[in-house]
Amino acid sequence: MKSRSNLSVVYHDNHLLVVNKPAGLLSQADETGDIDLLTLAKSWVKDTYQKPGQVYLGLVHRLDRPASGLMVLARTSKAAARLTRQFQARTPHKRYWALLQGRLDGAGRWEDYLIKSGRVVSVVSQKNPKAKYAALRWRALAYHKDTTLVAVELETGRPHQIRVQFASRGFPLLGDLRYRATRRFDGENLALHCFQLGLEHPTRREPMRWEQDAPATWSDWFAEVRAAVLRDSSEEHG
Repeated sequence: MKSRSNLSVVYHDNHLLVVNKPAGLLSQADETGDIDLLTLAKSWVKDTYQKPGQVYLGLVHRLDRPASGLMVLARTSKAAARLTRQFQARTPHKRYWALLQGRLDGAGRWEDYLIKSGRVVSVVSQKNPKAKYAALRWRALAYHKDTTLVAVELETGRPHQIRVQFASRGFPLLGDLRYRATRRFDGENLALHCFQLGLEHPTRREPMRWEQDAPATWSDWFAEVRAAVLRDSSEEHG
């Protein structure tokens, strides 16, 4: 469903608002003054629920501006606190699709130590006192025209983690010119999409899960493979 602000809302109740963030949209306002997801979401809640005055929404996690996919926002401070604890404990289940330059086969688990300097993240030695541990799991799903589709599960949530860990091994994401990509993708955006998000409902304490296919800009890239992944996941979870 979409509001008049064109916000793509996947699920909502009195405690949660789950949205499908488009690539190019900020998660939260910054110095650019560009429109952001949190502002649009507050407008959607105010309009949909006819709320007077200011609307509360808690931002409990983020997606990079050039990436797309599922995000959850908290509609109450209690929900925000409980969701924040979940994300700090790494219990939510997030799966991403990424399109990589080059051919990557098989599956694996990668561990690195990252450091952020300004707007750039780099892989550094474990001995660096400012380094942050980063780990992810990946599986190659398909290859065509020097492009690999991978599914990624994060074990940690470091800034630019997926982008940096793949680029450091010679497989930058399409469109990620900051991290060694030589091919553009959808203007200034990159080929990274959070297609699955699972977590415990903050008040009902029951498992919740949502899935969203990649945006239309991905239409020519492994559409049948992505559809099969979503179908198999739906059957697996009943």
